Amino acid sequence: MNDVLSKIGEGLSNSFLMAWAVWWALVLGFAISAIVQAWVPRERIQTALGGSGPRPVALATALGAASSSCSYAAIAIAKSLFQKGASGAAALAFQFASTNLVIELGIVIWVLIGWQFTLAEFVGGLVLITVMTLLLRLFVSRRLEAQARAHALEADAGHQHHTSGAQLTLRQRLRSLAAWSDVASNFRNDWSMVWKEITAGFFLAGFIGLLGNDFFNTLFITNSNHALRTIENVVVGPIVAILSFVCSVGNVPLAAVLWSGGISFSGVLAFIFADLIVIPIILIYRKYYGGRFAFRITALMFVTIVISALIVGGVFGALGLIPQVRPTRADIFQSVKLDYKLVLNIIGLVVFATLFGLAMRGGATHVACHTSEAPADVQPTHARDHVHGP
Repeated sequence: MNDVLSKIGEGLSNSFLMAWAVWWALVLGFAISAIVQAWVPRERIQTALGGSGPRPVALATALGAASSSCSYAAIAIAKSLFQKGASGAAALAFQFASTNLVIELGIVIWVLIGWQFTLAEFVGGLVLITVMTLLLRLFVSRRLEAQARAHALEADAGHQHHTSGAQLTLRQRLRSLAAWSDVASNFRNDWSMVWKEITAGFFLAGFIGLLGNDFFNTLFITNSNHALRTIENVVVGPIVAILSFVCSVGNVPLAAVLWSGGISFSGVLAFIFADLIVIPIILIYRKYYGGRFAFRITALMFVTIVISALIVGGVFGALGLIPQVRPTRADIFQSVKLDYKLVLNIIGLVVFATLFGLAMRGGATHVACHTSEAPADVQPTHARDHVHGP
């Protein structure tokens, strides 16, 4: 019993220490994301997402990159865009962009496993969208896409983020309490949507970190020729992600443990890319679009993830950008001490409390994403309705 309690305590300690290492980065990333969501106008982008071709996909990518990193919010907004006439390619491009090209994810990846992975994540997001667009018609016919749109029109709407209702200059926004209230509203809503995923990610990473590298050597091929190892890793990585139920920023701590345990660079990327095909989200696809379309786009995304991870891993390997030194468990689960992280985490706590307090004062809508059911969707006018500040 003492050994069991000791292991539980060690696992919880690991979870806390990993969260401690990235707390300031999380707050900074979500704060920047909230500012972008509140202050960057995108009505013209949203009205141009209909039809096929590269332009709607490019615009959907831009819109996704300026959105929240919550996987559940991403699929809800994508569904609304799809209802309004956006092509299947544009809707999926929005999902990939909003979960791979957002600042908060990049910062956390940088802190935990290095800038090379952050760069690979952003490059990979663009490769994912390109490969997905090229392969779409092999998996989804226009007739099936039309049937899925009809099915999606029957779903309910309700999810919204706050954008500034007034047309203000940047200087006016910086001095406007209403504009900062919009930022605070988005900040609070984004945290409300992903805190369970992030907590679960740190929790699982803390306990998986107790496993020795022998465990990972049985799960992933680590001692074989490079080609076989890479292919097996990029196939098994997404499967592990699917079964972990963890998505969004929450899967980055697990990715750090996998990288430490010996999985290949491409395998880690495939694991991170797979946050849009975890089991709860697949069930939401089925509810939104029907079983046939859900199965096809899930298969499409799985194949896209595998191909994209191989492409990015190959390019980074050829350029010598793959890190040669892996972090140890001690590197991942660092101790709390008097250093720059302590100062940054205190600043992060102040920013967090200030924005949450402003959101509470302004009556921000509390929106939560749940893994057991589909989140509410955006309002029908466009992806992010205008809501005036208090």
